[in-house]
Amino acid sequence: MQLCGCQKIKQVRVEADISADSLWCDRCLSNLNVEDFTLTDELKNELQAWIYDYGKWIDWENDGIMSNGVLLEQQHNERGALLTAKVKLELDRQYQVVFSPSTFAMKYSK
Repeated sequence: MQLCGCQKIKQVRVEADISADSLWCDRCLSNLNVEDFTLTDELKNELQAWIYDYGKWIDWENDGIMSNGVLLEQQHNERGALLTAKVKLELDRQYQVVFSPSTFAMKYSK
């Protein structure tokens, strides 16, 4: 099964972004369809809920972050790290799985 443009995916990245599934090819950065992986429906639903929470720390109208944005982003990243551990377990060494945390609020807070 061809998941992206790479001949063989070795490393999968767990990363949140707007309107995208949470799995990415870590080599070519293509967004991957979560349904193409052997994950439980429960974990797929957890990943989807995590994606829906992405960006709650962003003040879209003023192109900045919310007053508690750094904390919200940190909580989101902690949840993402836990979900990444679950993905690693469920994929059972089929791929290397890495987590890519959001850094948006951290960049704006400096």
